[in-house]
Amino acid sequence: MINSQEIKKGTCIRMDNQVWICIDFQHVKPGKGNTVMRTKLKNVTDGRVLERTFQIGFKLEDVRIEHRPYQYLYEDPTGLIFMNQETFEQIPIAKDSIIGVDFMKEGDIVEVVTDTTDGTILYAEMPVKTNLRVKHSEPGIKGDTATNATKPATLETGVEVRVPLFINEGDLIQVDTRDGSYLSRVKE
Repeated sequence: MINSQEIKKGTCIRMDNQVWICIDFQHVKPGKGNTVMRTKLKNVTDGRVLERTFQIGFKLEDVRIEHRPYQYLYEDPTGLIFMNQETFEQIPIAKDSIIGVDFMKEGDIVEVVTDTTDGTILYAEMPVKTNLRVKHSEPGIKGDTATNATKPATLETGVEVRVPLFINEGDLIQVDTRDGSYLSRVKE
């Protein structure tokens, strides 16, 4: 059990028989009344986000979690198959429990978060930045350079992102896996 004032970003708690992870918190001291913790919690199984306010000193059930690197190997009917980088054991993980799955290619290393009490996988997360090759993109037209002009480009994983006009087919670019935004061109 933990007290509500100990909640920080990344803290996992069990509430209503479900596991929630704190994605934002605020310690609020109003002019009148007691101090409270305003939290934004995300359900690790279905991704719902919930805002909840707790009184200071309120007891919550803590969930101990473990972060481990896993390598993506291949996809089969049971799900996406990952290999533990330390024990070399292979496990399937469902697509909907992987954050940034659209930008994942074979061989990528993801961080898998598990509940240490029973070993269940809560979620897996791609690194924030990843390098991907542009498979298809229309050529940029010279002189068509209004401020921040972008065009669609299809990456090697099949996902489409907006890139600047100077990006061509075959270029290696860096992409933010949280929102799919273009970050930079990578020198090879």
